[in-house]
This record gives sequence, structure tokens and C-alpha cells, in this order.
Amino acid sequence: MSEIRETLFRYLALLQLIPRSPGRISTPVLLEKLHERGFKVDNRSLQRDLRDKLALHFPLSCDDSQKPYRWYFDRDFHCSLPALDVPSALTLVLAEEYLKGLLPPVVIGQLAPQFSDARRLLNEMEHNGLSQWARRVRAIPNGKALLPAHLEEATWQTVAQALLEQRALDVIYLSRSREKRKSFTLHPQGLVSRHSVTYLLATVNDYSDIRQFALQRIETVTFSDGLWRASVGFDLDDYISSGAFGYPQGTEDIRLVAHVEPQVAWLLSETPLAVTQTLTPLQGSDWQRLEAEVPDDQQTLWWLRGMGASVDVIEPQGWRDDIRHNAEAILARLNRDRVPADA
Repeated sequence: MSEIRETLFRYLALLQLIPRSPGRISTPVLLEKLHERGFKVDNRSLQRDLRDKLALHFPLSCDDSQKPYRWYFDRDFHCSLPALDVPSALTLVLAEEYLKGLLPPVVIGQLAPQFSDARRLLNEMEHNGLSQWARRVRAIPNGKALLPAHLEEATWQTVAQALLEQRALDVIYLSRSREKRKSFTLHPQGLVSRHSVTYLLATVNDYSDIRQFALQRIETVTFSDGLWRASVGFDLDDYISSGAFGYPQGTEDIRLVAHVEPQVAWLLSETPLAVTQTLTPLQGSDWQRLEAEVPDDQQTLWWLRGMGASVDVIEPQGWRDDIRHNAEAILARLNRDRVPADA
């Protein structure tokens, strides 16, 4: 009985691991993931499970266009394991609303079956009002959100698979700084979605430093015949916290002192600019004094610029000068372009 139960659990694990089309997962990766879950199975037994058992009862296909072979379910195959419950369905509907403004449509499409399952479950619950949930919830970004950059489905699929299976990639990449197309061999180390752009973090050719590649500027991508090379000591969280995506101007935090109008003070009291932030009422005014330890990066400076006349930066002096010069440039441009009244 224990052997039958273990076989059943192995089948259930395989059903959870194999993606829907256009996703693919190779036999070696499936075998590794089964071993991680404690299943003692060899490659021949796995092939038999897939070809002679699951493929007979499920819409399971094998992509044998290249080795190792890769497996996938039909795109419209619906199988939620474990079964989707109401809280999870509610969360998925809200997550869809939030993510569709951040990620490329092709990436959201990978989760379309799960989102459809969630909506279908809620639509079947008309008696308790849950069917109206999708019509009553929305996720609105803070500030102006740009539309996600267009991304080819094949590009996303290849990059995601290379990251999962630790494979090198040969790409033709359009460099924004030089506006030239270049050929690289990339060794993927991580993926980061930031605002409307998704970046592949990778080492290039024989170099060891991590570089960022916007996925929408990858014009062609194929799996490389060369071996994937790990970046020794690389940690994704440490890389992000170092300010790699914040356009750092310095390595240490700096002290920000500014006077802010009531609406900004209210905003920052609910959603602070930094952990160390303080707000102190200014005598004889409804404005408040803001003090905070913030990263020395352009992102924070751009946020302050966007506040316009609602924020008066006192320190650091360099940021105060930058904001003043920016305002002077805008005024000069407006005065230059102004059409005389008697023209």
C-alpha cells in the first residue's frame, strides 16, 4: 500500500510541476525537482510515468525538437492542485488587477489559467455575492504608471527556462546608450521587474561583473552551446539593496531635511519616506519639518523634484541646488517659448 501511495503522490507532484503551454520543463529538471521532494525515481521510471501513465489520461505533450526533451500541458488544461479555495481566488483576482499594470502581457498570460480558475470559482458563488468581487476591486498604481514594455513571448519563455535550468544564452541586444546591436553570450543570474520593465541580470561572455539587460531590447535569443557559469557570491537581495536599480550617487545614506506642506506631511505620516523619518510642526506655520536618512540616489531626488512647490529642500545643499537649477531651466524654457500678446 505504501508503494501505491508514493506512486500516487509522485503523479500529483508531476502534475504540479509541469507547466501549461507555452511553458516547458525538461526531463532532467523534473527529475531534480522530484528528488528535492524526496521521491526516489530514476530517469527511466520518470519517462515511463510521463509517456505511459500521465500522457494517457491528461493532455500532456513532449517537445522533442531538442534534447533534453521538454514536457508541457495543453494551454487550456485546467487542473488546480490543491483545489483553489475562496480566499486564494479573491487574492488571485486582486493580484491580476495589480500585476497587469506592472508586467508585460506575455508574462501575465502565463498566469491566465489560474486567473480564469479564480474568476470561474467566484462566478459560481452568486448566492453570497462573491461573483461581484472582480467587478468591485481595482489596484491603482501610486503616481503615473507607464505601460509595460512589449515583450515577445518566445523571449520570455527562453529566458525564464534558461534561468530555471541554469543555461547560457546567445543574444542580439539593442544597446540604448549606443543605439547599436551587439551579440553576447549571457549567463543568467536573476530577473527583476521594476516599474514597467523586466531586467535580466547576467554576466557577459567571460566577464564576471553583473549587468542589467532590459528584456524588450533582446531582439533574438537562443540557448548557447557553451556551459552556464555561476557568479560566485552573487545574492539577488544584496544586489538590489546596494542601490543597483536606484541610480546611486553615493554609497552611504544621506540626511534629508525639508519643509513640507500639510498634504505631503499627511502622506509621509502614513507612508514614510524612510524608517528613520521624523515630522515636526514648524512654528507659526501649517508646514512641517521633515528629517530622514535616505539613499543617496537619483530616485529619491526625482521624487523630491516631482513634489514641486510642496517641498522645500534644505539639506543636502547639492540636492537643493539641483532642484533650483531644474526649476530655473523650466522657467527659462517657458519664457523663451511664450508668444507675445500682440503677435
